[in-house]
Amino acid sequence: MITKIPYKTDPAHDVLRSQSDLLQAIFSPNNVAVIGATEKANSVGRTLLWNLISHPFGGTVFPVNPKRSSVLGIKAYPDVASVPAQVDLAVIATPAPTVPEVIRQCVAAGVRGAIILSAGFKEVGEAGVELERQILDAARGKMRIVGPNCLGVMSPLSGLNATFAGSMARPGSVGFISQSGALCTSILDWSFQANVGFSSFVSLGSMLDVGWGDLIYYLGDDPRTESIVIYMESIGDARSFLSAAREVALSKPIIVIKAGRTEAAAKAAASHTGALAGSDEVLDAAFRRSGVLRVYHLAHLFYMAELLAKQPRPKGPRLTILTNAGGPGVLTTDTLISEGGKLAELAPETLERLDEILPPQWSHGNPIDILGDADPDRYAKALQVAVQDPNSDGLIVVLTPQAMTSPTETAEKLKACPMEGRNKKPIFASWMGGADVEAGARILNQANIPAFPYPDTAVRMFNYMWRYSRNLRSLYETPMLLEDEEGESSGRDRPSAYAIIQKVREAGRTLLTEFESKQLLASYGIPIVETRIAQTLEEAMAAAADLGYPVVLKLLSETITHKTDVGGVQLNLNDAEAVAKAYQRIRDRVSELHSPEDFQGVTVQPMLNLDGYELIIGSSLDPQFGPVLLFGTGGQLVEVFRDRALGLPPLNTTLARRLMENTKIYTALKGIRGRDPIDLAALEQLLVRFSYLVVEQPWIKEIEVNPLLASPERLISLDARVVLHPADTDVAELPKPAIRPYPSQYVGRWTVRDGREVTIRPIRPEDEPMAVKFHESLSDESVYLRYAHAFKLSRRVTHERLSRLCFIDYDQEMALIADYRNPETGQHELVGVARLSLIHGTRDAEYSLLVSDRFQHQGLGTEMTRRSIEIARAEGFDLVFAEILSDNRAMQRISEHLGFKIERILGESMVRAEMRLTDEES
Repeated sequence: MITKIPYKTDPAHDVLRSQSDLLQAIFSPNNVAVIGATEKANSVGRTLLWNLISHPFGGTVFPVNPKRSSVLGIKAYPDVASVPAQVDLAVIATPAPTVPEVIRQCVAAGVRGAIILSAGFKEVGEAGVELERQILDAARGKMRIVGPNCLGVMSPLSGLNATFAGSMARPGSVGFISQSGALCTSILDWSFQANVGFSSFVSLGSMLDVGWGDLIYYLGDDPRTESIVIYMESIGDARSFLSAAREVALSKPIIVIKAGRTEAAAKAAASHTGALAGSDEVLDAAFRRSGVLRVYHLAHLFYMAELLAKQPRPKGPRLTILTNAGGPGVLTTDTLISEGGKLAELAPETLERLDEILPPQWSHGNPIDILGDADPDRYAKALQVAVQDPNSDGLIVVLTPQAMTSPTETAEKLKACPMEGRNKKPIFASWMGGADVEAGARILNQANIPAFPYPDTAVRMFNYMWRYSRNLRSLYETPMLLEDEEGESSGRDRPSAYAIIQKVREAGRTLLTEFESKQLLASYGIPIVETRIAQTLEEAMAAAADLGYPVVLKLLSETITHKTDVGGVQLNLNDAEAVAKAYQRIRDRVSELHSPEDFQGVTVQPMLNLDGYELIIGSSLDPQFGPVLLFGTGGQLVEVFRDRALGLPPLNTTLARRLMENTKIYTALKGIRGRDPIDLAALEQLLVRFSYLVVEQPWIKEIEVNPLLASPERLISLDARVVLHPADTDVAELPKPAIRPYPSQYVGRWTVRDGREVTIRPIRPEDEPMAVKFHESLSDESVYLRYAHAFKLSRRVTHERLSRLCFIDYDQEMALIADYRNPETGQHELVGVARLSLIHGTRDAEYSLLVSDRFQHQGLGTEMTRRSIEIARAEGFDLVFAEILSDNRAMQRISEHLGFKIERILGESMVRAEMRLTDEES
């Protein structure tokens, strides 16, 4: 019962999956129609036509202009329908009001791609928005559109220049995408001087149709593109961008510079979390989560594209500095430390070897100052030793031109220097000076040792690189299961949480009381302090006596957001008299600052020992990314210290740890100055549960726990507040997380023929250890039928491969596993995997199935296939297909039984099983 995907399309080996990409009509057309071609001097239509005909791309250009019989000596046609050949790409340079009708004509003529250069759309207001709507209606999903309001598209490797730029980009390996046409022309001019070449050069404009995700997938699939460089002004479809970036980033570096880092004014927020979560910081969190490298200077975009293609990636932030002058060494160290890097502590054996080859006056530490009279041989010998230091993740060689220095000879020596470990860590150079060092710098660059004029620039490149490496590792580190996880629930009581929220909504409120907020946290296994409601003084005194003194009284209000602002928190109440006075103070203060109706009583809680750290965890909404998580230093001065990190839900334990590591308080949480560390694993799991609460209860608009008291003995929520969306919000309009959460709706139990019960559910990153044992259990026959060749176990179970198969994007792929709990061992075992993989740019999915030998012939393969088809329908897929070995009769019978059409693949010992889920015309 095993389907087969050819080896080349196994998602772990060809991560991007081969496909018939719909963007080919735009990047590799055979015939191009220039609609709006003209001979008017300095016009877009003339420049565009000239660029196309003066740079041969292997196709034919057809000018379209109803008022001319020819343009630039080439026969013109009145409309695209009159063109005597099938047009693949239409480049449109006509006034905005005419474009919808032009698109209709193109669709009718079978044109598959369009580039709209024209301006005058949504940037001019409602009239332009309506024109864009008409264009999308006209396209009807039959063509892909770049633009409008863009410079166009270049494919320098093929010669296509469908732009109105003044020159053609050099061919190369960088895929460049920009929202700004003006910036494109500036980058183009700069690239000639810097000798940077491009595989694609794209101006996106308003992104009416083709967006970031489409182009990242396209360039990710393009074998001629080694890195993707992006100038971004707005994110657009955040979920599409993150899905594409996360998949492609593991194969090719994606480097982004984002304009608009500052906000003129922050919108008012009802919570500290809302006030702390700035949109640019959210974007940083999104880039980290998807493995994208963000830089802050235009020059750094292309520096990093080159470095990541030529240099090994550092494993950490520790840098060794080798210099012939103390001053540059100190300045380099300052830049390194101030931007988050670390100075490597030289190993004892490194110090001993340097003592043997350097003068006694050398610095005896890092930076390694080999003194101003250092000749080329001293540089080479010192570098040979330093590069092997086990405590270092990278190395920078700094040279200042002094009387005894030969920059050119030193560069030649370094170029020829045999260095053990050279391919394990990056090496940078800074040849400081002007004309005297140019030749040496050129030699180093040609030897793939990047040379910069200033050492602080080199250090910034190193800092970019180690952060990039860390983010990539974080993508697929195997997280730990939650302690109480027995399937999909993780100890979460979703029905109780839903009931609490519904009760508040039915009462016409959007603000939960503190008591309700804490009950909501408790339903997700987040520890809370015991809390009693007291609506009268007598009830407050009775609750205090029952809990035991000292106690805390807090305002109970359905309308007041921050209790401390109205004196609504009274601490250390040691007897009944203190309770009575505190109750009266809270009631009087609320009446004075608000009204008596805003006082619904108090909550009574035990006064806990506050020895520990006050933390804050929260979530608020970002207009582009939906719910955003916040973690950091809490308490009343949270907005003063502003020590916090942002992340996108949902989290797993690995991502939760990375979130904590991005704060200053994390150092203290690990234990400092004799204090014991807190239980970081427990805090990770608390953050994971909190992230589940945020994504599984979409009516939550803002939620905040402040303070969350963290001590070596416990984690406990002392205060909480929750704000809901207004009652009149349409359910369909509730913000969705940018990263799709675990699809728990597809979890269900099933009993195989011999009575064993399994849970069929979507795969999780935490399943990787089970996947290893699953592959260890497979017979050679099962492996062959699945992969169509003898696929070694050692290759099947590598972390890199299995992590990609387990840590999937549920928007792009759906993998069901059969989870069997062995009654003899009590351990969970993976006994079957069914996978649906979307083909980029389509709603077609390739299907594969692999069942453990001891669970074959039990109906499990049929049931997993049936459920996969149900999921494909629910997800709106158009087509499901699988390629099956001809000898695999069992899987062919399953496919026929479930309604697949079976056809033999000519020339191969394969059959294709196909099921169409929607009408082809729909």
